[in-house]
Amino acid sequence: MFNTRRKSKSLEIKRSHSDRANDIRGVNQLAVDAVTGLTDIVEALHYTILSLGQNDKDQPTTTRGVTGFVYRNIRNVTAFVGDKIDLSLLQFGSVFGQHELSFQREVAISMLNGVLGDYLLERENPLAVIMQLRRDGKALSDVALRKLIETSDGKILLMVHGLCMNDLQWQVDEHNHGIELARDLGYEPIYLHYNTGRHISENGRDLAALLQYLVTISPQPLSLSILAHSMGGLVSRSAFHYGKEAQHTWLEQVNKMVFLGTPHHGSALEKGGNLIDLLLGSNPYSLPFAKLGQIRSAGITDLRYGSIIDEDWQGKDRFTYAVDDRRSLALPNGVHCYTVAAVKGKQSTVVGDGLIGDGFVNVDSALGRHNDDLRHLTFPEHHQWIGRDMNHMDLLYHPDVYNKIRHWLQDDCPHSSN
Repeated sequence: MFNTRRKSKSLEIKRSHSDRANDIRGVNQLAVDAVTGLTDIVEALHYTILSLGQNDKDQPTTTRGVTGFVYRNIRNVTAFVGDKIDLSLLQFGSVFGQHELSFQREVAISMLNGVLGDYLLERENPLAVIMQLRRDGKALSDVALRKLIETSDGKILLMVHGLCMNDLQWQVDEHNHGIELARDLGYEPIYLHYNTGRHISENGRDLAALLQYLVTISPQPLSLSILAHSMGGLVSRSAFHYGKEAQHTWLEQVNKMVFLGTPHHGSALEKGGNLIDLLLGSNPYSLPFAKLGQIRSAGITDLRYGSIIDEDWQGKDRFTYAVDDRRSLALPNGVHCYTVAAVKGKQSTVVGDGLIGDGFVNVDSALGRHNDDLRHLTFPEHHQWIGRDMNHMDLLYHPDVYNKIRHWLQDDCPHSSN
């Protein structure tokens, strides 16, 4: 099975042991990092108090003398104990055995990766999610992928989940858009599982490579459509950019894309988080606590304005307050694109449509509207739909949303070029 991540030898060894042992090791590593991080915050606050707030925020905030010795000892002892526990679990991991697939575990791991996924990868933590194509929560082998393609005569629907989520969460109660579309329209759904805490452009590049691999092992040409929820839509658009850059052939086999609540121009929640960064960093006594707000992942900060290519974040401090300076990127050429927005209110109101939206993404962002013509995404009017009296997560199962998706994905649905 194609793997999009270049793994070190040590990480390969980690993956060879049982999942349960890896979970415990991962939690142990996080606990060590948490204690160390908290020690840094306490010491920084201690230093600020001792210096009466006159310290330079660009200079180290480590204390000296006996006080500094105490803080260093806390870090050293924590690291020593953590390393010993990690080594023990690495050597005796087989004793723990394999755990059965658990929906609750998958949800917890996905949420953790959404918030800390980039950090987990940097630390080579076993809890880091690796991009895969899956069904029923399990990675699909090349043989399984070929069989699915043959069964559907190449008619594949790629399902791309959103932030802090996983492929199993397309199933809500008794409804799953993919299963219903398989029954009604003959699609064979394949679910992408990825680390939502990474930069969107990194996931986009890996998805492009993964789809190119899918094309190379396919026994026949594909008729590929993409259904993406929230961040998944940005990852999909990013994949088209990098696929085109690499001259991939899978681009020619994509017919339609449907976006569900995708923050094409960002999310107000992350913009608010950036303002909190600014406020905490403006006072020497609150500055140490700014580190708490900066725990959030690269994937989350990319949602501030909807950054989907490397140039949007490379060489920049992602926690610094800045205006939207993204490079404009149009919808994929030659693909019929559709978008769904949601609002909590039952009736149309300026506030509800313009600001609140579905509680996470406002309507203008979900529909790709922008005052800058270069950033405005040109979805034809009949390729847009606003669902009322529903929130961001309702888009995964609401019957009105499904009916609109089914209509758009029908073979005889009238098309319009983008």
